[in-house]
Amino acid sequence: MSSCEYIQYRGIDLPPVAHSMESLEYAQNFSVEDTDVFAVTYPKSGTIWMQEILPLVLNGGDLTPIHTIPNWDRVPWLEEKRLAMVVDQLTSPRALVTHFPYHLMPPSFHASKAKMAGFLNDPGTFDEFMAKFLEGKVLFGKWTDHVKSWRHTELGDRIMYITYEEMVQDLPAALRSLSDFLGSNLSEEVIQKIAEHCSFKTMKVNSMSNFSLVPKVLMDSDKSPFLRKGVVGDWKNHFSSEQLARFTSVIRQELENESFPLPWSLD
Repeated sequence: MSSCEYIQYRGIDLPPVAHSMESLEYAQNFSVEDTDVFAVTYPKSGTIWMQEILPLVLNGGDLTPIHTIPNWDRVPWLEEKRLAMVVDQLTSPRALVTHFPYHLMPPSFHASKAKMAGFLNDPGTFDEFMAKFLEGKVLFGKWTDHVKSWRHTELGDRIMYITYEEMVQDLPAALRSLSDFLGSNLSEEVIQKIAEHCSFKTMKVNSMSNFSLVPKVLMDSDKSPFLRKGVVGDWKNHFSSEQLARFTSVIRQELENESFPLPWSLD
């Protein structure tokens, strides 16, 4: 794949296919409403899953949106070009996603009561990509910086932390927590219905959710489907013992003064 020029924005790299300086300016000036709900994720950490879940939790389990509206329009990215095109079609309570670290959120977000539910260059070899990842020379910057930025906020009961691992382990329990947090008061029947329709197996075959509608020139699903395996712990099949030792050492060092637990063991 040919190299493309990433957009540099306040210290982080962003892919130009979905972002522009105009879209980033639009994000900074975006008027956040008190009823808005943001899913904040580091890339490849369950974003698409949250895009599937949030509308269902917020609308009482109505399946119409997930069968008729592509996920990037259903729950748009704050920082992407597409938001300006679809914002007028969003109904309250609006669900949005973002990969932004905390300090890049728009001023209106900080002034609101909105809740938070935390195009590519060739990555090279796994060893090369791991080195870039640990240095933060990847899209949206360093993973540990992103996580720490959202863990050290003053948002109080406006923010709920949930991990991909927790959702895989017990999706109905995660949905109950999300329903309570958002004040949705979903019945157990609706919780089970959402869990069934938001299973990895169902999402993988839903063209409105699996990115198969994206043109091949932007995302070639023949090389790798966007929704890959939907499991946890698969990293053990990719790291050599030397890579794991290096990865573990760096992550432990970056998080040594942090009190929040990781959802997986580095041992």
